Amino acid sequence: MPSFDNEAPDTLFSLRMPMVQAFGLRGLHIDGDEARVLMPANPQHANSRGDVHGGAYAVLMDSVLSCAARAHDPARFGVITVDMALHYVAGTRGDVIATARCERRGKSLCFVRGEARDADGNLLTLATGTFKLVERAPSKN
Repeated sequence: MPSFDNEAPDTLFSLRMPMVQAFGLRGLHIDGDEARVLMPANPQHANSRGDVHGGAYAVLMDSVLSCAARAHDPARFGVITVDMALHYVAGTRGDVIATARCERRGKSLCFVRGEARDADGNLLTLATGTFKLVERAPSKN
């Protein structure tokens, strides 16, 4: 598996996404059927109580689930979110680490589940999603 350690701030596992930079997402691990992504604490992504806003969790979970869907070949595939369900369990004001696993990958559809936890390991969010694999066009240099 190639290294993704020094990716640009708008790139997540070789796929350029400007929203990644807006939320400070950082890919920690991708391999086979799994992915792990960090969303650092940011007061601009807080709700009225100062906790991470539900919309920020949705961005994180969509990102990590989609990464797990393409984890078998992250440089070759992008994905389209078909549907996603989120269950908000608890709030936090700190960093959030999300993990996801592709439970089934067909020719074009992938079924993925994941969770987000705070630095102490407390469960924050559960998610499931269906994603369509899309082969990326070769770059024209």
